[in-house]
Amino acid sequence: MKKAGILVLFLVGLFPSFALTDDSLARFKGGIGVLPISTAAGGQNVVRTVNPAGQAWVIADLDAKVTMDGSIKVDGEGLLLAGGNGIGSNANASVFATLICGATAPFSLHSSTAAGVPLEANGDFRIDDFLSPLPPASCAAPVLLIRNAANGGWFAAGIPKGN
Repeated sequence: MKKAGILVLFLVGLFPSFALTDDSLARFKGGIGVLPISTAAGGQNVVRTVNPAGQAWVIADLDAKVTMDGSIKVDGEGLLLAGGNGIGSNANASVFATLICGATAPFSLHSSTAAGVPLEANGDFRIDDFLSPLPPASCAAPVLLIRNAANGGWFAAGIPKGN
């Protein structure tokens, strides 16, 4: 009986470590909307080979997690046009996510389903998908882009959060 009690205590002591195991590859908290013009040579705000959207966009909030198995969950709020005749609208856009690892070329893009998910009228969206191709086991200098399903341009970028 005493051995069984010790075993139970041992297993209970292990449980929290199992519950806290984190399989995160990359996390992002907060977002930055696109400004399509850059002062860099060429004039476009290209991020790791991905062209910007043609108009400025804002995003109110973004929370994303990518796990080691390539699962991606993104909750976005308020992704809306920040200029032009459609200012304040979602432009009837659908979005998908792309994770890019590594700070120097060649870049490998790992994306959720390119058909994307439609933006709600207020610009909110949720992506719950898997990245393809599968990202590497380690993701140095991660960049997460929220992209236009119609043409692949990026609307917003996630702000990396320590894992």
